[in-house]
Amino acid sequence: MKKLSIIILAAFILILPGCSSYFDSGNLQNAGMLVETSIHDQPWDKKGYEGLLAIEEQFNIDVYYKEGIQTEQDVRKAVDELVDDGVNLIFGHSAAYGQFFEELSKVYPEVHFVYFNGGQFTENVTSLNFNAHGMGFFAGMLAGDMTETNHVGIIGAFEWQPEIEGFFEGVAYQNPEAKVHFKYVNDWNGQEKAMEMYETIRGEEVDVVYPTGNVYSASVIEQANKDGIYAIGYITDQSEIAEKTVLTSTVQHVEKLYTRAAEKFNEDNLRGGVLTFDFQDDVITLGEFSPEVPENVQEKINKEVQAYKDTGLLPNERQEE
Repeated sequence: MKKLSIIILAAFILILPGCSSYFDSGNLQNAGMLVETSIHDQPWDKKGYEGLLAIEEQFNIDVYYKEGIQTEQDVRKAVDELVDDGVNLIFGHSAAYGQFFEELSKVYPEVHFVYFNGGQFTENVTSLNFNAHGMGFFAGMLAGDMTETNHVGIIGAFEWQPEIEGFFEGVAYQNPEAKVHFKYVNDWNGQEKAMEMYETIRGEEVDVVYPTGNVYSASVIEQANKDGIYAIGYITDQSEIAEKTVLTSTVQHVEKLYTRAAEKFNEDNLRGGVLTFDFQDDVITLGEFSPEVPENVQEKINKEVQAYKDTGLLPNERQEE
């Protein structure tokens, strides 16, 4: 009996280093994703889930997702469960996860944490940020060109969004006579409040609206279609909602960043820090143009986007040189 105990103990000691090397190999084992709401609720979360599925297919690994993860306690519990499932690359599909990942990175140095549009990082925490100013600028150019009332509106989730300032600059560049009406929901998903704001700016003669939120962008576009005014889609190509109404969409291909991060991690080349992406990286694009947009306007916008990709300068910045 004593001899059997020694054998079992020796086997246990041998297993432990194996568990450690499982994570320390620098290779992708399994991947996980945390979302604040649901993968079915909004374009942003759906595209993140598409990215997770692409990782599953490309690397032939198991992937897991956890929904409704909002508090620090939620995050800690979810991360513990993912690590138990052999996950060593965890995506937090929101800027809110940055502060939680920063703390957890000390507890799980063998796991790499990735989140979006934040500023916090450690050796094993990476923030993947979209430079959304440019996409807002081109949306503003198009809005300034297509408005007939010289009143365009933006229903933003938060005032700090770079695409909002970009939109204002784009409108001013293309049509100095146009007025931009700003409204802020202070919530990515505040659909009821967003629709109230839509009604307010409709009363101010706005005939082009840019809803830069998650859940409510589709609702605003649907109402714009009923009211016979134009809209610009957000995050995904929303022309399928109303082809004529949606002048174009500012598309963020977050699913591509999932696979790029996984590739770098698998090659032991994903470093902690803040990485920024734009049109030049083909992760931000404009969607399909509405048939209402004249060909010459489409050509002008496409030409300016290409010039921005080539030079890194927006039209107003090149004008200042």
